[in-house]
Amino acid sequence: MSGFTLVTGGSGFVGKELVRLLRARGERVRSFDLASAPTNDDRQGSILDADIVADAMPGVDTVFHLAGNAQLWSKDESVFDNVNRKGTEIVVTAAQRAGVKKFVHCSSLTTLVGRHAPIGPSSADEMLRLSPDDMLGAYPRSKLEAEHIVEKAAADGFDAVIAMPTEPLGPGDEALTPPTRMILDFANGATPAYIECVMNFVPAESIAEGLIAAREKGVRGERYLLGGDNTPMTALLAKIEKVTGRAAPKTRMPYWVALAAGAVDTKLVAAITGKPPKAPLVGVRLAGRQISFSSEKAARELDWRAADWRPALRAAINWFETEGLLRKTVS
Repeated sequence: MSGFTLVTGGSGFVGKELVRLLRARGERVRSFDLASAPTNDDRQGSILDADIVADAMPGVDTVFHLAGNAQLWSKDESVFDNVNRKGTEIVVTAAQRAGVKKFVHCSSLTTLVGRHAPIGPSSADEMLRLSPDDMLGAYPRSKLEAEHIVEKAAADGFDAVIAMPTEPLGPGDEALTPPTRMILDFANGATPAYIECVMNFVPAESIAEGLIAAREKGVRGERYLLGGDNTPMTALLAKIEKVTGRAAPKTRMPYWVALAAGAVDTKLVAAITGKPPKAPLVGVRLAGRQISFSSEKAARELDWRAADWRPALRAAINWFETEGLLRKTVS
């Protein structure tokens, strides 16, 4: 019998879909997560605990490393470096020592958006190489430095690849990661204005399929962008309005106004209250670049393409309603 497939972050939004798909294929899966219920196969623990991570590795052939902090803001920004960079270093080291045969690291599209990208439309793919100093905040910097750790291991002979999903979409995002939170706020009428930007959504299940494709067809040391359609914000708002029957905001806010509002909300209000800002400054900076992403490399080398995001949007909104997250309309 083949060994285990270990999924760190296996109880997360995409992690749950990945675990489900792998088990449906008949694989022996070991989920590793702070929220996992400890069983004979699954493990509960932090990727920052090197001993617990090492204990999860025996018998593992493949590691999918998804665990991390995916928010754009924290009162203590060192948490991003601690979890995303240091946590990746601990998991990679443990996997190497255990003789893991394949390592798939889940990164982020934010590592492709730099300070010098123009304010306005442009394009990018995984061939773009930026430095940590180019990053627009602590979260993308930590994800890029985690990529560097994986690339260093690959250069030393470890069979590791990097997958870079765009924005995951669908039901079950219990952590309300930034893309889901944004859609929920629009659906609830909690965001009265918008800035023109380009969104790139992929159903969470489709991302999980892309991660599996990266394991099976990915080349050691390579990066693969897992993206879908590039969708203008106005098109997204029109679809949310159609699904919910609620009017979408019609006021378009200039980028520089949104930037100033994000700075006040993040650096003043959130810093004082400790509550997450509605428009994190990092998120505003990322959105202002209006970058369209290409996933042709994943299509060509992994034989993967994203499924349509629109059914996933409808499913997400239905989930909001089931979970009591969607506000009641006032008649």
